[in-house]
Amino acid sequence: MLSQPNNPLHGVKLEQIITELQAHYGWEYMGYQINIRCFTDNPSVKSSLKFLRRTPWARTKVENMYLDYLKKNKKD
Repeated sequence: MLSQPNNPLHGVKLEQIITELQAHYGWEYMGYQINIRCFTDNPSVKSSLKFLRRTPWARTKVENMYLDYLKKNKKD
């Protein structure tokens, strides 16, 4: 496996991303920022994983939200 020192998402699982974002922001805010049903209508980690694994555009938005979250936490 090649090393990716400049990729902050390397080695981070999608489940970890969703769990951390949900714990920090909550489902309501996540659904407001990224308007997808798995965040707004009866949200759960399981339903989010299922949807995001099949939907590349939504996964990209969630990954970008996570990167912003990481940047904000490094500043604090």
